[in-house]
Amino acid sequence: MSDKFAAMAARLQREVPNAEGHVDETLIAISSLMTSVVTARRETGVPAKTGQGTILRLAKAQLSLVEVGGEILRVHGELAEIGKETAGYDLRECPATALAEVSSLAQAN
Repeated sequence: MSDKFAAMAARLQREVPNAEGHVDETLIAISSLMTSVVTARRETGVPAKTGQGTILRLAKAQLSLVEVGGEILRVHGELAEIGKETAGYDLRECPATALAEVSSLAQAN
């Protein structure tokens, strides 16, 4: 395998899980914000209609992030398949084992 393939594979092995983790972190942040908004509404005793549009937008943002997470997972699977086809990687145990293999290949070249 060329140095170019090994370097690109190593880079993708870092970046894909990083992207997956950022989606999760953002989902957690939005969920926390949702909790704070609803708690503030309840604790201040304002009418239930107050902030309803904000809550709806947060719920839509959460759903969008869940969809984004699913797309990132599909990308992960597609990249693993491309790696298998292009460079002969066996990525069934992706990412931990594949990362070790890619790293050792990159260092060897």
